[in-house]
Amino acid sequence: MRALVGTELGVFTVDLDEEEVLELDEAERLAPPIVEGISLPLLVAVDAVGSRVVAVVGRRPPLVISNDAGTTWREAGGGLPPGRAVVVHPDDPDTILYAARNRLYLSANGGIFWRALAPELPEIVAIAWG
Repeated sequence: MRALVGTELGVFTVDLDEEEVLELDEAERLAPPIVEGISLPLLVAVDAVGSRVVAVVGRRPPLVISNDAGTTWREAGGGLPPGRAVVVHPDDPDTILYAARNRLYLSANGGIFWRALAPELPEIVAIAWG
């Protein structure tokens, strides 16, 4: 599984399974996903697949997750640092990638448990699946 990580230096391709940076495209830029109709206080970033919506908010814990398209929310990521970006895997909404200032975190169970990935990157501005 690969991720594209937009930074101030360009877009890095990261192998999430091997936890290593594969390449840097200095000319490419990455835009955050746009999700219509989500209005939360302190919203930093948001992504959705089907009825699963994951939002980064500017408080502790830094994530809120909805399984009903934003009708109800639950807090997640109590041990995570403040976030910059989030993406939900389009084929498996339980797989969520979260970006803090310079590190990625991966959840394979809908945001219940998180694993910090080894690569430390320049300041992250956006992420996407690669």
